Amino acid sequence: MTQSAGTIWLTQEAYDKLQAELDDLKGPKRQEIIDRISAARDEGDLKENSGYHAARDEQGKQEARIRQLEDMLRRAEVGETPPDDGVVEPGMKVTVKFVDFGDEETFLLGAREIEEEGLSVYSPQSALGEAINGRKVGDKVSYSAPNGKEIHIEITDAVPFTG
Repeated sequence: MTQSAGTIWLTQEAYDKLQAELDDLKGPKRQEIIDRISAARDEGDLKENSGYHAARDEQGKQEARIRQLEDMLRRAEVGETPPDDGVVEPGMKVTVKFVDFGDEETFLLGAREIEEEGLSVYSPQSALGEAINGRKVGDKVSYSAPNGKEIHIEITDAVPFTG
């Protein structure tokens, strides 16, 4: 499965979860905030009304999350689990060994929104994600960490993420 830079790989379960959150935010949650703003407005002087300002602030954050979810779902590639061929791509659970330290880390290469309990998620657009995307088990690669340090890793495992 090839993925363009703006595409977000999601399982059907993750897509459905984000869609449900969006529906809730656009329906009941939006109405709840509108009702709170209206009730606070009825109290009078808006300059001194902390309830009104808090509700408006919350409304702004909620509308930003709605826009974020709509954008993600529009760019989502809901896919089959990638093939179990040892090639790293979005949707794979990857284990890398940090050559300089001997430590290993297992994580999901995909969208942060599908984060599982106890499993970190790295975006394919992250420095690590870009370094390993398309590589195979056994490959050794390097990438620059955000602090500028060169990190050397070896891909020790790559299997399809099954949720």
